[in-house]
Amino acid sequence: MTYTPPTWPVSVKAVAFDARDRVLLLKNEREEWELPGGRLETGQTNAGPGDRTPENAVEREVLEETGWRITAGPLIDGGVWIYEPVPGRRVLIVTYGCTVHTPGQAPVLSHEHKQIGLFTADEVPDLTMPEGYKRSVAAWYRHR
Repeated sequence: MTYTPPTWPVSVKAVAFDARDRVLLLKNEREEWELPGGRLETGQTNAGPGDRTPENAVEREVLEETGWRITAGPLIDGGVWIYEPVPGRRVLIVTYGCTVHTPGQAPVLSHEHKQIGLFTADEVPDLTMPEGYKRSVAAWYRHR
């Protein structure tokens, strides 16, 4: 019998603040707030040849999901964690602190999410949101 190691999807996420120091969050189909971002695209797609780096992927995802132009990096201390959104399905989350190049621009909701929001540091702990995202947001606030 041949051993096949388990594989997990990887999701790269952005912690990005607007000009009023509010974090950008999106509401998903599970009615949870989450950070913008998504999976790396490694092959040829309609959008292009794929992502060269994880940072490139998070920059592309944030632009697609919100219209914001960002630069991703650095990795957030404590921002790499395992999430189980539904029983038996694990995802490796990799979270980047980001510089927003258009902080005064209102984000635009894409078809991928139900709602978009901007929240202060004091509002985040009370949101319906995975604890790993909350830790990443708090860490990036402290870093700045």
